[in-house]
Amino acid sequence: MDLAIITVSYNTRDLLADCLASVFDDLEYSDLEAEVWVVDNASADGSAEMVRQQFPLARLLAHEQNVGFAAANNLALRQIGFLVSLSPSGNIAGSADLPRHVLFLNPDTRVMDGALSAMVSFLDEVPRAGAAGAQLLHDDGSFQHSAFAFPGLAQVFLDFFPLHPRLTNSRLNGRYPRRLYERGMPFAVDHPLGAALMVRGETLAQVGGFDERFFMYCEEIDLCRRIRSAGWGIHCVPQAKIVHLVAQSTQQVRDRMFTALWRSRYLMFDKHNGPLFGWLVRRLVRLGLWAEARRAHAALQRGAISSEELEGRLQAFREVAEL
Repeated sequence: MDLAIITVSYNTRDLLADCLASVFDDLEYSDLEAEVWVVDNASADGSAEMVRQQFPLARLLAHEQNVGFAAANNLALRQIGFLVSLSPSGNIAGSADLPRHVLFLNPDTRVMDGALSAMVSFLDEVPRAGAAGAQLLHDDGSFQHSAFAFPGLAQVFLDFFPLHPRLTNSRLNGRYPRRLYERGMPFAVDHPLGAALMVRGETLAQVGGFDERFFMYCEEIDLCRRIRSAGWGIHCVPQAKIVHLVAQSTQQVRDRMFTALWRSRYLMFDKHNGPLFGWLVRRLVRLGLWAEARRAHAALQRGAISSEELEGRLQAFREVAEL
């Protein structure tokens, strides 16, 4: 089999339907032999039943609880045959007869014509490419950053203190120049955004699945770090275009996801950057939280947020400060 496509859903029924329709449309006009897997994380909006009724060719795995993004993807990988045994840190033993490539695809995406074939063709043509990402677009077709450098202190600083748009969109903040996307040729990156990440099957069999300690966020960065450490290349493929609507699941519980974001970032930094970096980043984040709290109070005074919203944000800031 050429490709397995895995989508993890959480209360995004209509978006998931659009995503799956675009996937099956693109597969119909390609020569790819593929399977589509949907892992539903206990959605309460009828997502699982919609998949059963509208997309009978999709393989549905419906959870009774929300186990997080990493664990849900690993569940599908086990069913496919990649993860015969999986430790919490992602180490695996593989099995035979696996698909040549696996695409991890968010439900808030729409695959444009030819995108799947373009990504598969790139991995087929570049033997040491372990992973590839697509060119992501906003719903109106406008540009969206699709790949990033591994995060460092400068990116953490700019998260809280976005001094100027030229800085936040620069290499200092982990962004790649737009001219690389506009040139239309694949280019090397540290990691694509996890909304559309295709990984070579051989690479997955070597480095393992997602680290399930990441409930949400940073799991694709951790995976790409392991891919790079194993000697594989990672690229963005601008010829493969996918619409990405951004954070349609996580915005449902924004304050909780802020805490989850920093819990995952701290885990990633501790795992890959060492104790000194972890010490520095925590102090930088605490300074940033102080600034964010001041902005939140100012927003309340302007009437931009309610007192309930303010308290939710402040509670999230306190939780992050205690991590």
